[in-house]
Amino acid sequence: MADENQTVNDLSQLGAALQGAAEAAGEESVAAAVVSEPSAPAEPQIDEHGRAYATGKRKNAVARVWIKPGSGQVKVNGKDVAEYFGRPVLQMIVRQPFDQAARADQYDVMCTVSGGGLSGQAGAVRHGISKALVNFEPTLRPTLKQGGFLTRDSRVVERKKYGRAKARRSFQFSKR
Repeated sequence: MADENQTVNDLSQLGAALQGAAEAAGEESVAAAVVSEPSAPAEPQIDEHGRAYATGKRKNAVARVWIKPGSGQVKVNGKDVAEYFGRPVLQMIVRQPFDQAARADQYDVMCTVSGGGLSGQAGAVRHGISKALVNFEPTLRPTLKQGGFLTRDSRVVERKKYGRAKARRSFQFSKR
């Protein structure tokens, strides 16, 4: 208890010292000045080939994504996105980060994806594209973060339990 009182006393003395320093400097508050300074945006992370790299994950799928300025061509495992992801919904999921950031047809994407099914792979590519866009243009982070594209969806299939048919499904009950 004495340690806590000592800490509170130290803090009050620190606050008084800050206030005295602020008055001496002619500012309203040193703490307000420190808080109001905007943090400098992160620098772009671009390799020697002019590309930004990121890894995206969803379910059991892992996507390695490289983006560079271009005409909007998207290649997944060496195939065009329309050829690899046949369903239009999956193609839309892959293109969502560009639409959210208003950067459609401005970047070429080359990615390799493995594991999981097509739905998980499309989500992994979307996550990877979003992270790579932030690495290329750090000013896009608030836009993509607000859309939820930078958050990894951690939902995965629950494992099968012993004494059960599946993860939670019981075997059929038999009265006789």
